[in-house]
Amino acid sequence: MNTPFNAPTPNTKIPVTILTGFLGAGKTTLLNYILKENHGRKIAVIENEFGEVGIDGDLVLSSKTEEIYEMVNGCVCCTAEVREDLVRIVRELVARPVRLDHILIETSGLADPYPVAQSFFINDPIAEEVELDAIVTMVDAKHIAQHLEDLQLDGVDNQAVDQIVCADRIVINKVDLVSSDEVEILRGKIRGLNATADLVTSTHAQIDLTKILGIGAFECTQKLMEIGAEPEHHEHDHPHESEDHEHDPSVSSVGIAVDGAVNLMAFHRWISELRSSQADNLYRMKGVLAVANEDQRYVLQGVHSLVEFRASTAWGTEPRSSKIVFIGRDLDRAALNQGFAACLAG
Repeated sequence: MNTPFNAPTPNTKIPVTILTGFLGAGKTTLLNYILKENHGRKIAVIENEFGEVGIDGDLVLSSKTEEIYEMVNGCVCCTAEVREDLVRIVRELVARPVRLDHILIETSGLADPYPVAQSFFINDPIAEEVELDAIVTMVDAKHIAQHLEDLQLDGVDNQAVDQIVCADRIVINKVDLVSSDEVEILRGKIRGLNATADLVTSTHAQIDLTKILGIGAFECTQKLMEIGAEPEHHEHDHPHESEDHEHDPSVSSVGIAVDGAVNLMAFHRWISELRSSQADNLYRMKGVLAVANEDQRYVLQGVHSLVEFRASTAWGTEPRSSKIVFIGRDLDRAALNQGFAACLAG
């Protein structure tokens, strides 16, 4: 005898993707790729930075179909207050008359995605409007291995590991910077942490968007639980039960913002010195700078010893300013401020 059942109702919830990945993995590059692609979806992007000065909003392109919301009041994984701010932004997005097709939340490079994901399982009316689609983790094929094996993180959450462990989809980015053998070795390391996530590779974060948006990973899990099936258990299930999450205390950020321009040659020399002397400890540098006698903004992007400093869009009517953020271990704040000050145009 067949058991009667109710036909499923159409799913009208807005999918939410959490985009995570360690510092310099290419998350902002992926966002810009999404903003440029002609995918026909209306997407809202919520960014959360680990840094004293907001930079990512200046690095992300503007778009007619996507909107950028920047959260710089703390890491979204660390405190309930910041997570409440995230939910508030989502509520405001949902309440708008023009319906979104997707919401993309980019966490900071040092965030633990689990508390962020838990924000969408709270007892809040917003859960009736949105659903977590998937956690997508990007990894830097050239540098991630050293962070996964970072013994100095013992006793404190290793965020690079957490981000891979929790992923539904993992994008191995920057494969053009390593050999095919190194990619295979990295695949093995990742599989040792996460045996079930689909792995995809990319160069410059260019990827088929159907592989990272509309995955429905959490919807599948919920349906299994609704019909009484036991979800498959993995050895990497996350032990987080506490409200807050502790970053490695030796990892910090130094942010500098000034009204004014830098001397191009002096700045080049200083960044080159930092790249050679602090490549291991300086995980990430990024900035948007005004350069003396130049009409264009200059964008700085650095991951360890790989640094790019190039001209970008022209300045508009807004005041010319220079902002830069360094993220790394045991940073010398005074020395960085002094070094940057020496680069300022007279």
